[in-house]
Amino acid sequence: MADLEQLRQEAEGLRRKIRDARIAVADTKLQDVASSVPGVSRVSLRTRKTLRGHLAKIYAMHWASDSRNLVSASQDGKLIVWDAYTTNKVHAIPLRSSWVMTCAYAPSGSFVACGGLDNICSIYSLNTREGNVRVSKELQGHTGYLSSCRFLDDSRILTSSGDMTCALWDVESGEQVLSFNGHTGDVMSVSLGPDQNSFVSGACDASAKLWDIRSGVCRQTFTGHESDINAVSFFPNGQAFATGSDDATCRLFDIRADQELMMYSHDMIVCGITSVAFSKSGRLLLAGYDDFNCNVWDTLKGDRVGVLTGHDNRVSCLGVTEDGLAIATGSWDSFLKIWN
Repeated sequence: MADLEQLRQEAEGLRRKIRDARIAVADTKLQDVASSVPGVSRVSLRTRKTLRGHLAKIYAMHWASDSRNLVSASQDGKLIVWDAYTTNKVHAIPLRSSWVMTCAYAPSGSFVACGGLDNICSIYSLNTREGNVRVSKELQGHTGYLSSCRFLDDSRILTSSGDMTCALWDVESGEQVLSFNGHTGDVMSVSLGPDQNSFVSGACDASAKLWDIRSGVCRQTFTGHESDINAVSFFPNGQAFATGSDDATCRLFDIRADQELMMYSHDMIVCGITSVAFSKSGRLLLAGYDDFNCNVWDTLKGDRVGVLTGHDNRVSCLGVTEDGLAIATGSWDSFLKIWN
């Protein structure tokens, strides 16, 4: 026990050293550097389309790379692929487990994936000869719920889980290629870097970690949040990322500076954040909240510049199209809304 206590003190000492080193090199604030940049004028987005069809809470959505189709997952036990232009349902896929928490669209548009409390990442092929969608692979290996998944390409997918790990899978063989260990709480979200060689994860240990996909090594750990991190999203240039947490704040972390650059919060906002996404330029940060709203923040200034209102329950997920022209929000009210 004495050894353990000694190791604890040593770890705490190292943590303090890292914190002091970060403070020592923090020679300026993002707000000061950006003070000469004009602020963003009020952002007012309108609901252009409402996608109706789910019969229960929507938990996740993900845009296809064509910026037209999107996939959504609901606890009505359905995965629906939508055409956002026409609001038509392209596919309605019945799931083996209705307790779904995440979904993803492959960059090629040929596959979608989902997972949840069944601990399995299920891959569905959309291009079958018969026209019906079928399970093409079930990736089993996590010992906790599946919280997030993202395709690198048709043959590789990244998952995060309540078992405190992330994993890289070979879809063809169904084998786990790499396991990413280091979080001390459920991993809630992953975001792939633009170069696809790194990803960032957010977890219930209130930390975010940057991982090297090639080696499986954790490169950096970012602390500062006071509660679970529910969502992470890479900045478009891959040099920074945003997080959303149950502590009612979003934060911007810079990878090169190795620390937090900005906190996005408001005295009137006291609820948790479920989802975050950047506009195509990165100037706007969109965040979905438990209070049924989606707030729009000026990334550089830290000011709230808009609010998307219209959902009648928690906004559980959101996404910006690849072309940057539209935003989708999904909610526990069972509807998806397309805004621009």
